[in-house]
Amino acid sequence: MTVIRIANHTAFAFWLMTPNESACEIASILGYGTVIIDMEHGTFEPSSAARSITLAKALGLTVYTRVDSAERVPIQHALDFGSDGVILPQVRDLAHARAATAFAKFPPLGGRGFGGGKTYNYLPAPPHFVEAENRRTKCWVMIETVQALEDVEQIASLETVDGLFIGPNDLSLARGRGEYRADGRDHDDIRRIALAARNHNKPWAMPIASIPDRDLARSLGIAFMATTDDLTALRDGLIAGLQMVGDSQ
Repeated sequence: MTVIRIANHTAFAFWLMTPNESACEIASILGYGTVIIDMEHGTFEPSSAARSITLAKALGLTVYTRVDSAERVPIQHALDFGSDGVILPQVRDLAHARAATAFAKFPPLGGRGFGGGKTYNYLPAPPHFVEAENRRTKCWVMIETVQALEDVEQIASLETVDGLFIGPNDLSLARGRGEYRADGRDHDDIRRIALAARNHNKPWAMPIASIPDRDLARSLGIAFMATTDDLTALRDGLIAGLQMVGDSQ
């Protein structure tokens, strides 16, 4: 088996569905540069998420947390635990985006509560910490509902929005196309979202499920691609093991 190793690159991301320290270490060794802690569909609770964020950052990974809901406490927890940014799921429309993303930014830009401790290395807050933290941490809005797609230009224009993250599965379902098949039927929506991001000088990202998705995303200037998750990677490895011994019989 050929093992590909590259220098850690933030453009290559993976989902972490479980508090799997080994998955983070292996991904870092192989060259993944970004991990997405999945609190919406994963098995995390706050303390295990905090530990995983600390470990991933110690391994040199950029850490984004997809919070379980686009509300104040989950957003503030993720940022106070040390995430480099948050990904907000199931944003309904422009009004929801405006309200939810404000929780990711300190006043006067937004309404994030001032915590402390880990956010500035357990020391007194340095001068201009608030302004620096607002710039450093990123708030990604998921475009995965019909109205959010309709409002995507206005959402991308919000000062509290740092990037757009496409949720292809939920968006395909919401648009009446059924499960996302990565076969090109959804590519017009992807183009529309990427264009809105570009129009407002914001990055965009999405999970990549096929070669056509990859090629389209690269042509549209994707910021990072989420290619797999720890459980899928484990499944694929177990399948490969079965195939190896099966072929030898």
